[in-house]
Amino acid sequence: MEPIYQADFEVSERDVDCYGRLRPSMILFYAQQVAGMHSTELTVGYDVLARQRMFWAVTRHKVQVSRLPRLGETIHIETWPMPTTRVAYPRSMVAYDKQGNELFRSISLWVLMDLDTRNMILPGKSGISVAGTLRGNELTVPMGLPVKALRSSRERTVCFTDLDRNGHMNNCRYLDWIADLLPSGYHAGHEIREFTVCYLSEAREGQTLNLRWDFPEENCLYMDAHRAEDEQDTRVFSARLLFG
Repeated sequence: MEPIYQADFEVSERDVDCYGRLRPSMILFYAQQVAGMHSTELTVGYDVLARQRMFWAVTRHKVQVSRLPRLGETIHIETWPMPTTRVAYPRSMVAYDKQGNELFRSISLWVLMDLDTRNMILPGKSGISVAGTLRGNELTVPMGLPVKALRSSRERTVCFTDLDRNGHMNNCRYLDWIADLLPSGYHAGHEIREFTVCYLSEAREGQTLNLRWDFPEENCLYMDAHRAEDEQDTRVFSARLLFG
């Protein structure tokens, strides 16, 4: 089986913002799609894992953007699994335009979860083996984001359309929620250049999250999402977005 999986996608109306640029959440969608398609080829896809009462979950994403493609463009994506660590399965992705120019690249950390208990299963105890490849152009694995004092806040409740097949909020929706914190006027003059998202706890239907955000640095947005649970404050996800 080829260690590098390749696929083409056409940027359609559903994929772009009101300015005709690819929505950043679609980068995560492409990463999720090609990872799923490649995992199926490697016989560790969704259906195979579900029969073993396991599923893939992403815990961190880091993305660098050279240019956001626009409506109608065809993008070519390459993805490959990197060597497995003690706790996770890293995966790299690079996207190119029709002329072969790089558009964006990402690295993601995937873990195996128990479908019933929702607990993480370490690679050494899962029975799932994925051969890793290093091409020399991978991004460094993203670190966790520290808690910061953030001045703005807003509440939002997880709804049916936020959910994926695993019954929790899909990772692409996190970035849409973050984008919605900023008005269209800001997006008009600022294109995203880099972002890191850390997924810390499942968000389930009906849960209300408190979104806290601020710009502690110029054009650099920090965001934390929390929920009140059993009289405790649980950090659900965090993100850092750099705009140009």
